Amino acid sequence: MFNLKFNNGKFKIMQIADVQEDFPVNPDTVRLIDAAAEKEKPDLVIFTGDQIQGYSGCYRTDTYNKVQKVIAAYVEPLVKRGIPFTMTFGNHDDDCVVSKSAQLELYGEHNGFVMGEARSKDDPATHFINLKDSDGKKDIFSLYIIDSNKKDENGAYAPVKKEQIEWLEKVREQNGYLPALAFQHIPVPEFYKVIKKVPFWTRGAVEAYKSRRNTFWLLEGDEGFMGETPAVPEINNGEFDSLKKHGDILGLFVGHDHVNSFVRNLEGVDLGYTQGAGFNTYGPAEKRGVRIFELNESDLKNYRTYTVTAGELGAYKPSKPVKEFFFCNVPTSVDEVFTNLKRVAVAGVAIAAVVKLIKR
Repeated sequence: MFNLKFNNGKFKIMQIADVQEDFPVNPDTVRLIDAAAEKEKPDLVIFTGDQIQGYSGCYRTDTYNKVQKVIAAYVEPLVKRGIPFTMTFGNHDDDCVVSKSAQLELYGEHNGFVMGEARSKDDPATHFINLKDSDGKKDIFSLYIIDSNKKDENGAYAPVKKEQIEWLEKVREQNGYLPALAFQHIPVPEFYKVIKKVPFWTRGAVEAYKSRRNTFWLLEGDEGFMGETPAVPEINNGEFDSLKKHGDILGLFVGHDHVNSFVRNLEGVDLGYTQGAGFNTYGPAEKRGVRIFELNESDLKNYRTYTVTAGELGAYKPSKPVKEFFFCNVPTSVDEVFTNLKRVAVAGVAIAAVVKLIKR
C-alpha cells in the first residue's frame, strides 16, 4: 500500500483528463503520459474520467479483453515508475458493456492503483484520499474525487447528485475541513460565470448549446485557452455553493471539454479545466497535455498549478497525421458547423457591402 504523504514538505499531483482511448491504444497518448511522468515525477496521478472511449465500435466484440488491454497500456508509464494513481469515471467510460465496478477491478490489477473511501457500492468512483504530513502521522490535505455521472432522460448532462453533495458535506466535516482540491469530469454551471458573454462576431468567441444556444462566450486574460464552451448540466444542484461555503475547497478541476485549459477564480474557489491527453479523439494538437499541482506543507492554501503539453515535452509526433489533422480541425458539434456557416455568410455580406461602396 502506498503511503501518500508529503516528501520534504512537497507533494505533486498530475491530473490526466480525457484519455478516451479505443483499441488499439494510440501510441501518441502513451508517449505523452510517459514524457510527462518522466519530466514531472508526480507523487500521485489522478485520471478524471473518459479514459475509455466506450462508444467506439472497437468494443463491440471481445470487449472485456480490449478494455483490459487499453487500461494496461495507458497506466504502464506510471506502473513502471512506481507512481501511485487513482481515478474517477466520465460520461463515456461505461458506454461499452464493461461496468464501472468491473473496470475498477481491471485498474486494481496494476501496482500503484489506489482508491480512497468510496461513497457507496453503487458509486465506487466517488471517493476521497487524505494526504499525510512529511512524518506520515497526520492528515493535512484532502482530495475529493467525484463521479459526475452521464446524461439525464432529456439527453442533457446530469448534475452531481444531491446524495453525492450530502456525502461530500459529511466527509469534509469528518476531515475537519482540511485544505482540499476537488476533481471530477463534467464542469459545474458556474464555469459560465468566469467567461464573458459577447456578440457572435467577436474574435475568439465560441457558441454555447442547449439552453444557451445562440449565445457566444469568450475567455478573457492571457492564461489558458477555450476552444468550446463549457458542456455543463442544465440543472444546477448546488454543488459549487456547497464546495465554496466552508473555505476548505481551494479548487474544482475538470476535463470533459478537450480543447479547454484554464483556471479562473470564482468567489474564492478556483475553477479549472485540463485539456485532453488522448490522441484517439479530438483535441488541441500539440497543446494536448496534463495539469500539475504543487502543494507546499508550510503553505497548504496556496498551491501552484500549470500544464505540461505534448509540444513542450517534444512528444508531439503524430503517428497518424491525417487522422490527427481531422481530430484537430473537425467541429466539436453539429451546431458548431451551422455557427461557422453563419459567420461565413455574415462575412460575405459585409465584403459585398464594402465592394459595393468602393464601386460607387
